[in-house]
Amino acid sequence: MAYTTINKSIDYFDTKLWTGNNTDPTTISGLNFQPDMVWAKARSGSYETQDHCMNDAVRGANKILRVNQTSQEETDDNNLKSFTSDGWTMGNDGKINQASTTYVGWAWKAGTGQGSSNTDGSINTTYTSVNTTAGFSISTYTGTGANATIGHGLGAVPAVYILRRLNGANGTWLMYHQSLGIGYHMGLNNTTGQNTNDATYANNTAPTNQVVTVGTWGDVNANGSNFVMYAFAEKTGYSKFGSYKGNGSSDGTFIYTGFKPAFLILKRSSASGNNWIMYDNKRDVDNVAHHRLHADISNSEVNTSSDTVNNIDFLSNGIKIRNSGEAWNHSGSTFIYMAFAEVPLVGSNNVPSTAR
Repeated sequence: MAYTTINKSIDYFDTKLWTGNNTDPTTISGLNFQPDMVWAKARSGSYETQDHCMNDAVRGANKILRVNQTSQEETDDNNLKSFTSDGWTMGNDGKINQASTTYVGWAWKAGTGQGSSNTDGSINTTYTSVNTTAGFSISTYTGTGANATIGHGLGAVPAVYILRRLNGANGTWLMYHQSLGIGYHMGLNNTTGQNTNDATYANNTAPTNQVVTVGTWGDVNANGSNFVMYAFAEKTGYSKFGSYKGNGSSDGTFIYTGFKPAFLILKRSSASGNNWIMYDNKRDVDNVAHHRLHADISNSEVNTSSDTVNNIDFLSNGIKIRNSGEAWNHSGSTFIYMAFAEVPLVGSNNVPSTAR
């Protein structure tokens, strides 16, 4: 029996590595798709303390949001310039193209370019770009200050959505995750755990296959402010958004995904003080995976190749925690994660995935 219809995950998500050359323009190519969102980060070099950069086709390729910051949206033609049929062009901005500095970029495919307005909610989106096959959409909207709904276009209930204010005083990266429950949320740009249920965030209303609900909180719905929403629906064999319990053992928890992972971000949700942790299959092509970045801080990449405390394995069907570290596997703690596939465990062609 076919496990998934997405046999080639690299048609919808992939990771690129490059070394900066300080040249304007520079082209990054080789993807199987035209990306609609790129999340880029310096790994090393003199720009090791520079911020994560999020660019997307809906807001405009040259519009930057700093994932680890609350600063407003910026326009910078020296950063990412445009999306191409198999990558992107960029300028000589040090955050993505400082000479001799190494970088990573995670790229996703939404719809075709900027998209169009979605009118399913009480607030019409300015634009929505959606890929129902891969379960990913990008939307922009203007807040009203009153409880409201916003169409996401996925045709399925989002497992995760992230809301970000583009202008004004606040810019927290607020994440709804299905494992947290209705009304709860976390901040992608901080180390706090699961926040207390707050009706002003989502009006205590779960997302549906058409809309998400926003409350009156300024960070999600300030009157007259502009916002972006990144929404993800779970797709069998391609994406998984779940949680697990830590066991505190050096033989850590196994997380079943149903695919060989290409990208993983995880966070301890039941307590504060731990970073968001990011792994991928390009910075570590073999197990054990030991190169990590943190979404909430600007620090350079940590390489723990000689450290048995902070390592994981990407398996053919999931993730194995190989340590007892607090940020990954604290005994009794709950952790949430987002994972995207390299290949499914078994595709519609009945070809099984193999371990690396």
